[in-house]
Parts: sequence; C-alpha cells; structure tokens
Amino acid sequence: MRIGRVSLKLPPPTIRLRMTALYGLVFLISGAVLLTIGYELARHNLTPGYDRNELRRLLGAPPAAPRPFGFQPGSATARYVDAIRAQLRADALHRLLIEYIFALGGMTIVSVVAGWLLAGRALRPLREITATARRVSGENLGERIALKGPADELKELADTFDGMLTRLDGAFASQRHFVASASHELRTPLAIMRTELDVSLADPDASVEELQRMGEAVRDTVDRCERLIEGLLMLARSEAAIGREERVDLAGLAGDCITDLRARAEEAHVGVRDDLAPAWVSGEPALLERMIANLIDNGIRHNEPGGWLRVATRSEGGRVRLTVANGGAVIDPALASTLTEPFRRLDRGVGGFGLGLSIVRSVVEAHRGTVEVSAPAEGGLMVHIELPSVVGTVVETVPKKSARALTQS
Repeated sequence: MRIGRVSLKLPPPTIRLRMTALYGLVFLISGAVLLTIGYELARHNLTPGYDRNELRRLLGAPPAAPRPFGFQPGSATARYVDAIRAQLRADALHRLLIEYIFALGGMTIVSVVAGWLLAGRALRPLREITATARRVSGENLGERIALKGPADELKELADTFDGMLTRLDGAFASQRHFVASASHELRTPLAIMRTELDVSLADPDASVEELQRMGEAVRDTVDRCERLIEGLLMLARSEAAIGREERVDLAGLAGDCITDLRARAEEAHVGVRDDLAPAWVSGEPALLERMIANLIDNGIRHNEPGGWLRVATRSEGGRVRLTVANGGAVIDPALASTLTEPFRRLDRGVGGFGLGLSIVRSVVEAHRGTVEVSAPAEGGLMVHIELPSVVGTVVETVPKKSARALTQS
C-alpha cells in the first residue's frame, strides 16, 4: 500500500490475523449494542420530575422550609428549576456517553490483544504441522508430528497427517525396492544378450549353426524381457484407479481360468478341485480375471508332482470370499507374508519374476478388498481374498468353459 511517497507493507492476511480481527469486531459490535441499551435506559430514567430540597442542595442553597403549595406552575422559579434540571440531565448523559465511548474503545483494544494471544495459542498445532511438512522429504519420511493434547479437530488433522506420512514412507520404500529389483531383473537378460553378441562378433569364422544358436538365445532373452515388461505394466495398471466397474461373478471367472490352465495343471500332475458358489462383485473384469489366473498359475508353479490345488468362492455377510490353496513344500510363515511384495520369490529356479502375487494384492486393494497369505503347517500356500459383494442376477451364471473337466483326484 502506497500513501504519497511512503510505502506501507501490510501484514499478510493470516488466519491468526483474521481471527483477531473477528474477535475485535464481535466485541465491538456486542459492546456497542450493550452500551447503547444502557445509555437509553439511563436517559429514560432521568425524567423531568424533581425534588425541591435535592435541587437546592445541588445549587448549594440551604434546605427551604416546607411550603403548602410548592412552586406554582408557570412561575419564573419553576421555569428556572426546570432549566437547571434539564441542564443537569444533559450534562449527566453527556458524561455518561463519553465514559461509555472510552470504556468501549479500551475494552476493544484489550479484546484485540487477548484475541491475538488466544488465536496464536489455538493455532500453535498448525505451526507444528506446517514446520513438519516443510522438513519432510523423501529422505526423512519417518518424521512424525505426534501432537499431544485433546482429541479436537487439530489433533485429528495432525494424526491424519502422520498417517499420510506412514503410507508415503511405505510407498517410497516399496518403490525403491521395486526399482532396484526391476533394474536387477532387466540387467541380467541384457547382459546375456550382450555376451552372446560379443562372442559371435569376436569369432569371424562363426558357423551358421553357432549364429543360429546365438539368435535363439537372444530371442529367448527378448521373450523374457517382454514377459517382465508385461508384468510391470500389469502391476502399474493394477495399482492405478480401476476404470468402469461392472457386476462380475468371481465363480464364472474362476471356472474360465481353471479351464484355460488345464493343460499346465495336467503337465505338472496337479489335481484341481473347485467349489464355486456365486460370488458377485463390482469391478473391472479384466483385472479380476488376471488376479484369479495369477493365483491359479502360482498354485501350479509352486506345487509338487501329484499335488493338489483348491479354488473356492463364497458370498456371505455382504462380503465375497475367494480362497486358492495348493500343496507343496513347507514354507516359513514369516516369508509367506512378504510374497505380495514385487520380485519376492520362493524359488528362483522355477521361473517367473515374483510379480504374480504383487499384482493380486494391487488388484484386491484397487477393489477395496483385503488379501491374506498364509503357510499351512502341512505345506503349500493359502491365499484368502475378501471383496465387497453386490447383488447379482437371480440365475446362476454358467462358466463359458466347464471347470469340472479339470477336477482330478
């Protein structure tokens, strides 16, 4: 703000300043209303009536002897007394008005100062939240506000901010692990391709058979890279917000997936049993189908010859339950709970990149569900998924392909 040649820098319109101005304005208005009422009451009570002896006392004269008729109306003495009375009334009201104005101004200043102090005390937690937000970066996401005090709105805001930092800390840690693992997984096939090419180029007399073997090795490595990239893209898609939701029956999707993987199960000598009851959910069919296919593929891949795989769906209590369990070697329960992280594998010798269960977890979370991975004492793995259910059609859907044809003893 510029006045003439002098520039005045106004304070920023902070919440504390606005609250202080609001406190002062409220007190000024309420005080003015209260004093106005008091002034009007005082003016109303100062009526023109008078007492003769009280009037002589105010004028400094001794009390007069009683007269039988007092002052005669209209006489000069009566007019004089009325004039004195009106002057005294006007002087009293004037002094009262001046005192009210000074009292109102002084108390307004006191209320503004008190409002400034009280607003600063009330907003102190916000300054702590702001200071923490300024200090936090990707390197110190472990810092927390940990606000103490009553469970009011500011405490709730601070706790919400701490919860957000906790989620960000976990997301950043998962991202760092994901990037490191993805870099390692991509570095290996690239190194294989470079080695094959360098060996072939270093031999000027390489035969056609050797060049063909080199080409096949490079092609296999490229296929591996494509599968890895496909898995990474699917993981990124599953972690994003789902698109248009539809009513889907998990029983029908599970039956289709079982039939699609029949050849793999027969090749691995794994018997599949299913118990598929209607289980209607709302979601993206492609992601849900990929979730079930990953679970079944994982159960076949990490099984043992002559093993078993069980797929079941249920709907009860407003929730849909999908359970996929398989036999196999005994797994450490602590290790089983980490298999939903990217690139976590039980055995690197069975192939895969460790993205299957992480995609499953991302799809479940995108559909507002929960996933639990446990390792039974008898061996193998059990994945239990719960999703919110929706009302489906009355007629039970029949899978496009018969899932019972895959059932083995």
